[in-house]
Amino acid sequence: MYEGAIQDLIDELGRLPGVGPKSAQRIAFHILSADPVDVNRLATALRKVKELVRFCTTCFNVAESEQCRICRDTRRSNEVLCVVEEPKDIVAIERTGEFRGRYHVLGGAINPLEGIGPDNLRIRELMLRLGLGETKELILATDPNTEGEATATYLALLVKPMGINVTRLASGLPVGGDLEYADEITLGRAFEGRRAV
Repeated sequence: MYEGAIQDLIDELGRLPGVGPKSAQRIAFHILSADPVDVNRLATALRKVKELVRFCTTCFNVAESEQCRICRDTRRSNEVLCVVEEPKDIVAIERTGEFRGRYHVLGGAINPLEGIGPDNLRIRELMLRLGLGETKELILATDPNTEGEATATYLALLVKPMGINVTRLASGLPVGGDLEYADEITLGRAFEGRRAV
């Protein structure tokens, strides 16, 4: 539609997850009209993230050194390991302030339709960590969707013979939600995960 550099920018922005053609165009024109100092700051941040950020050699969270800050934290427990799909899931759990154990990032979930099987995830590395014998509980914090459930079930079957307590995050009704809008699976899990008051 446009020509040259602006169309190239729109095309590149449109390749980002969650950015459709209209959003890509809006962002491109915002960049075009932005102060050059702001644009340079954005370009520098993009370059730095590619140069400096890597994956932690222990848990595969994002890090700027060999290990992430969580793996370097000696106050965290090695007895509880929480398995998540992506590094962004760690951020969500850390915001609660409830978890003081360690993490393991799989790098996705089992999804046969997309050609993602157990060998495409960091399950081998997880099993090596569990083989060290420090972990007493493995918390499966995969997404509550078909792929996340398949991954959690696969991991539970794989780990159970090791004698490690395997748990799954409870799921249920969101605070402020109405029962009438809850789907059957969410409502069923809310009943399963009920607790005494």
